[in-house]
Amino acid sequence: MEIWKRNLFVISFALCIVMSAMSMVMPFLPLFIQSELGVEDPHQVTAWAGIVFGANFLTASLISPLWGNLADKYGRKIMILRSGYSMSVIIALTGLVGNVWHLLGLRLLNGTVGGIIPAGTALIASATPKEKVGWAQGVLQSSTVAGTIMGPLFGGLLADIIGYRLIFVITGALVLLSTILVTVTVKENFTPPPARKQTSVREDAKLIFSTQPLPALFLVTVMIQFALLSINPVLPMYVKSLLGSPERVSFYAGLVTAAMGAANVIASPQLGKLGDRFGSQKVLLFCLIASALIFIPQAMVTQVWQLVALRFLLGMFVGGLLPSVNSLLRKATPTHMTSRVFGFNNSFLALGSMLGPTIGGLLAGYVSLKGVFLMTGLLLLISSGWVAYSLWRKPLSRGVSPK
Repeated sequence: MEIWKRNLFVISFALCIVMSAMSMVMPFLPLFIQSELGVEDPHQVTAWAGIVFGANFLTASLISPLWGNLADKYGRKIMILRSGYSMSVIIALTGLVGNVWHLLGLRLLNGTVGGIIPAGTALIASATPKEKVGWAQGVLQSSTVAGTIMGPLFGGLLADIIGYRLIFVITGALVLLSTILVTVTVKENFTPPPARKQTSVREDAKLIFSTQPLPALFLVTVMIQFALLSINPVLPMYVKSLLGSPERVSFYAGLVTAAMGAANVIASPQLGKLGDRFGSQKVLLFCLIASALIFIPQAMVTQVWQLVALRFLLGMFVGGLLPSVNSLLRKATPTHMTSRVFGFNNSFLALGSMLGPTIGGLLAGYVSLKGVFLMTGLLLLISSGWVAYSLWRKPLSRGVSPK
């Protein structure tokens, strides 16, 4: 097997395990804060859960450009290993925290040392043949989404059997094993740039943000992530309103989420292939418009099965969004700057991941649960207009060059 293809499959498997491990703790995070860390007031529990959840993304958004800069200087694989081994220790230590401030501190630290996904994405993007970039990014997307689907399921089951604290230890162990797998099997042919061509993060930012279409793609990234995650805080309550009863809300909310994730896993590689054949900007625009339109009937459903069906259909098109963005980033960036560009893009991804659930939850009190779905559709439609305006006027070119 060709080295780039073997690296793709190994890193995809490793990222699937990492995402599964990372998402294992999410179903019981509020319960962990309440039962283990002494926060009893329900309002404080939900507030702390939101703060703790967003803390990881906050520090990740600030530090990602630095890790991207170092990856282009010293190699992408070493950044994967740095992140994986550090995260495995920090996550395992989370099971020993004594209060919510300790938990917050470790989540902030975890976001600081993180970056395994952008480093893996950059490694694959830099080594994959140009005509296969879309397909490779689709495979990576499928793997990470599959892990995100499996994690909460296993986490919820294990929490009832072994308790909350041991879940963190198991999570750290899984991240460690995945990192060891990458250490042993992934090969990177990396040549450090000459010292005279190495730049600082500030110089990187000035160069990258002055080069089209990179700023446009960064903005698309944050808008996509914001729109998709803004639904998360209201989804369980929306399912409850459709059921008319609190019974089995968790099961049906999980089913709704899993339906979208399963469709994403199925569609991402195929949409990546279409991007390689017809152009990733065309796939991105089509998927944005389709996703926006599918959000509208979600605000009008009367039965849970209707919502499940629409979320599955949505997942088919969502699977083409971020892989298309990553493919376009790669095609617009020379190999020696791949990690820096993906590092900056990861900052915007983390920013959208932090702001989406926070603002979505706040807006629900003003525009209703159904209104959040309609506003999300509108935001995706605006994003499609931005893509058409920014990427359709002239072909992509690798305009970024070192100073």
